[in-house]
Amino acid sequence: MDRNTPTERAPGTSLSESFERYLQDKGKGRGGDGGNYRRNAARELERFAEWAAGDRGDGDWTGIVPDDVDRDPTFEDLDERVFREYARHLAGDRGLKQNTVQTYYRYISAWCGWCVNEGYLKVHYAQRASAMAPLPEDDGRKPGDQQAWTSEQRHALTRHVDERARDAVEAYTTLPEDVDLLDKQRARYAALKAARDRALVFILAYTAVRVGELLRDPNDPRRRGVRWEELSLDDGSMDVYRKKQQWDAASLPDPVISPLRSYRQLMDPPTERWPVFPTFDQRTLAELVREELAERGERPEAITEWRDEYARDLLLGLDQDIRPPSITTDGARSILQRLSETAEIDIDHPKHDYLAPHGGRRGMGEVLVRAFGYTVAARYLDNSEEMVRERYSHIEAGELGDVATEALDEIEPRSQG
Repeated sequence: MDRNTPTERAPGTSLSESFERYLQDKGKGRGGDGGNYRRNAARELERFAEWAAGDRGDGDWTGIVPDDVDRDPTFEDLDERVFREYARHLAGDRGLKQNTVQTYYRYISAWCGWCVNEGYLKVHYAQRASAMAPLPEDDGRKPGDQQAWTSEQRHALTRHVDERARDAVEAYTTLPEDVDLLDKQRARYAALKAARDRALVFILAYTAVRVGELLRDPNDPRRRGVRWEELSLDDGSMDVYRKKQQWDAASLPDPVISPLRSYRQLMDPPTERWPVFPTFDQRTLAELVREELAERGERPEAITEWRDEYARDLLLGLDQDIRPPSITTDGARSILQRLSETAEIDIDHPKHDYLAPHGGRRGMGEVLVRAFGYTVAARYLDNSEEMVRERYSHIEAGELGDVATEALDEIEPRSQG
């Protein structure tokens, strides 16, 4: 048998039996258990299975299994008409945007193509023109990717976090010597939190590093958040795990260095393996401290006494080298929501009412393209020049418009008055 020929599988196989194998093939990390694609694909496959069984239809929809048969949907029930109906279901009046409908359908279409390769199906029904006909036209934009921090927004946010950090650090470093120990710890904690937020904002604003390359992704075990050992402040570089699935050096421009130096000095991490951006979530840290001290042989009453000596578990963790996890990408979004609100930044965007992390990267891309062109911007953004040209095509269009205007003024001077 030709090794490239898929093994034909029983047409009576239930749809759900294929899901786990597909998700493992598409997942990341050991065993294919991680990755955002796997998580999103699993969600959409579950929705498709429920719809196929008649559980998510509208009106009189009863599913794809014949009415006189009592079983779960199987591959023998699938044809292009089924995918056409599902496309119509997605495109129905449920408040989904055009490109969101396209995105959801692509997950199902990708699974259908995999099923052809694996022998579950003989035909890629989802890609047939008749199946895709009910889908709305894709406008070419990705939901949520269009926000870009303007220069005014970037300066307003960085100025705000800089002032907060300076005030908090000064409040801590100018405490009188006879201040109560717990009060001193509270002041240090407040300074650490403000300094962490400042460093995070400056990195997102000026490095164009993807937030998923910087912080922990619970769905991808390889993305555990950048550590101090991966930063070289003297060289102005930071090692990150790139989207292309390999480690690479990212630049740390001058505006980022000072906030990071100040933050590191204040934190004084016990080892270089500490995360640069640890979580400050009290529930997470309390559980971590209790478990770690118990593993070190401390009795419950002794652990309670230790914790009572500290205003926050994070400070106990620093003293005892109990390393916390990095904040997650969702945690960064929550931080930016809070800071955008306290900074009272004017934001006009259909999807985000705060300065989203990706907007910092996109805003920096705008600056680089305008200042140095697409080739330099592509290197800094760790993207292909073709992709950068596509995503920032409005800049070239504007420049060409200026050229056209100049040409018209040169050849056909407009009448004055």
